[in-house]
Amino acid sequence: MTVTILPGTASAVPGTADEVAAQVAEASHELEVVSEQLNEARVVLARHQDEARAASAAAAEAEARIGSLDGHIRRLARSAYTGSGMSQLHALLTSDSADHLLDQLGTLDAIAGHTNAVITEVSQAAEGAEQSRDAAEEAAADAERTVEQIAAQQEELEAKIADYQRRYEALTAPQQEQVAQAHGGAALPAPSAVTAPSSAAQVAVNTALAQIGDPYVWGAGGPNAFDCSGLTSYAYAAAGVTLPHSSRSQSQMGTPVSRSELQPGDLVFFYSPVSHVGMYIGNGQMVHASTSGQPVKVGSLDSMPDYNGARRIAG
Repeated sequence: MTVTILPGTASAVPGTADEVAAQVAEASHELEVVSEQLNEARVVLARHQDEARAASAAAAEAEARIGSLDGHIRRLARSAYTGSGMSQLHALLTSDSADHLLDQLGTLDAIAGHTNAVITEVSQAAEGAEQSRDAAEEAAADAERTVEQIAAQQEELEAKIADYQRRYEALTAPQQEQVAQAHGGAALPAPSAVTAPSSAAQVAVNTALAQIGDPYVWGAGGPNAFDCSGLTSYAYAAAGVTLPHSSRSQSQMGTPVSRSELQPGDLVFFYSPVSHVGMYIGNGQMVHASTSGQPVKVGSLDSMPDYNGARRIAG
């Protein structure tokens, strides 16, 4: 995973107020890219942790099977050579006839063959347990490395957020509006009603629209503050649909849909690689958490640059 590097503050001294606003707008976008990289890293971490837990459970199950099979072999040995008195010498001494002897020897061979099969099964179970244990250890190591990467990126991101906030707050109100226009456009009135194609999509749309006015916070997933993917995952969670808190991961969920066939509830993505997501609500509009300093709002699809594609999650 890589971290987008922002322009240094020393080189950020512009010649005009317009240049200040443009540079802060660019910094806002770059910070969103980094934030979404962190969100994606957390998704990867959760997957590694799930894999580690599954592998550990598989190893424990295989080890329990080994113990069970080992006991079974002991019982076979007891019944074959002690408890029932069945040994080849005993069979030879006690057989009434050649046919009786063959029957007894055949029984011994059957028991021996079954025992060998059980031994083979034990061996395979032991090998499976070892492989599962190795997989668990590897998954846990991967998860640990991901944790370390997240920690390093989080520290760097927090420093950049603080720098961006200082620069943004130093802007005049018109300049701050210029930043908003550069990343998400002007806020549009929320529609009085939106009809989605399915009950799940309807709940998601209604939930997303209900968050209008909530602040944008990097890495936030609700209930009172959001980043872009936090808003969409929160909205669909209300409909019983689990989405990862990552615009990049969300762009691989559901089914692709063309821009001309968008329906309310579809997720729309921007930039390449994907680093921003909104929820389509019809009439060429979306609801999204656009950027720091701007609350959750309704905006035009055309207000965002670099449209990447859309996915239908429900409906």
